[in-house]
Amino acid sequence: MLHDPGCLLCRHLTAWLRGQPQLVPLEFVTAASAGARERFPGLDHDASLGEITVVADTGEVWRGAHAFVACLWALAGYRSLAVRLSTPAGLPLARAAAFTASRYRSATGVGRVAPDEEGAAGADRPPAAAPCGDGGSCPAPRPAGP
Repeated sequence: MLHDPGCLLCRHLTAWLRGQPQLVPLEFVTAASAGARERFPGLDHDASLGEITVVADTGEVWRGAHAFVACLWALAGYRSLAVRLSTPAGLPLARAAAFTASRYRSATGVGRVAPDEEGAAGADRPPAAAPCGDGGSCPAPRPAGP
């Protein structure tokens, strides 16, 4: 998961995710950092600063609502919720959660260039490109196994 340690909300959510029992190990990489750029050279790193982004070990990339669902799916206590949120009926709720987090980041001035590795916030940057290409929609993560 790419995260912005210069963002209070991101730090809080990252700490919460780290504290949950994980069925799939989550790894946290500073968004748009040199390490992220080296590890994921084909990723739109500016977009990862504006919206939650998850990169699977298979190379699949999820943004926004689908990334939110992927994070929940990795957690032991939230997998069933993630499955419900990945359905056509549940996805609007996941979108609302991701949208609210994105709006909070915008309202608090977190749309910045890459924070440094120690977590200092970056300078102002132009708005990010549309998430997941032209339509902003990425394929939903599919649960693997029981």
